[in-house]
Amino acid sequence: MDRIALGDIEISRIVYGMWRVADEDDTSPAHVQAKVEACLEQGITTMDQADIYGGYTAEAILGAAFKAAPGLRDKVELVTKCDIVAPVGRYVDRRLKHYDTSAEHISASVDNSLKDMATDRVDLLLIHRPDPLMDHVETGACLDRLVASGKVRAVGVSNFRPWAWELLQSAMETPLVTNQIEMSVLHHAPFTNGDVAFHQRQGQPLMAWSPLAGGALFGAEGAAVRTVLERIGSDHGVGADAVAVAWLLRHPARIIPVMGTNNMNRIKHLSDAVKVELDREDWFEIYTAALGHEVA
Repeated sequence: MDRIALGDIEISRIVYGMWRVADEDDTSPAHVQAKVEACLEQGITTMDQADIYGGYTAEAILGAAFKAAPGLRDKVELVTKCDIVAPVGRYVDRRLKHYDTSAEHISASVDNSLKDMATDRVDLLLIHRPDPLMDHVETGACLDRLVASGKVRAVGVSNFRPWAWELLQSAMETPLVTNQIEMSVLHHAPFTNGDVAFHQRQGQPLMAWSPLAGGALFGAEGAAVRTVLERIGSDHGVGADAVAVAWLLRHPARIIPVMGTNNMNRIKHLSDAVKVELDREDWFEIYTAALGHEVA
């Protein structure tokens, strides 16, 4: 599988998203290790986490697998996120859900993530959500210090619009290397609202969360586009989900899909998308079905 450079680090072309790792009955180290190993067999080496996943438990679930399987941590790149504070888990005493991009909170979050995931570094740290109260000078300086300390190898953001990206970057010496945003066949606004163009112009690969539209592709909302995906998939010997991901991979902005599932069979087939080569008309046929009308 191809790899993508993000500043001084490299990650796999497809990333395994672990936001659901705490949602099933079996969260044992052996079961989690099996998921990671299934990814590694396909060349998927990057695991995407966030401190809030699983009510602040998902990182520790992964960390337990690392403790049980010495050497596994060094086979993967770890992505994690911080700044969402919800009144559950370690923040159960908080009054309401909010964002916190203060230096104190970010630093504490990173230390918690390192402890929970049983590691000495995070390969990529993302600010999870734009914070309306962000002091960009304070936040930027904190991110610079984390990189300088070696606790974090690279930094980026998630769900930021171009102006919020530029604000934070203006106060930093360290380059922001990616923005993880929602993108899929059904959530295609970023291709026309300036988000993709902004990062493509600067040569910054984007990460795409919910690349299968949170399962909506397989419901009534996705019926029309699913028909096209299934037909193209049958020509390539893959499922409609692989074609939907290939649609993102086809874009020259070098989009990196973050795939989340607990189903082991699906995990074993996450790389099917790289087997699909869509030509321009294939891409626009899928886009047209998603729009519900031909392009102007």
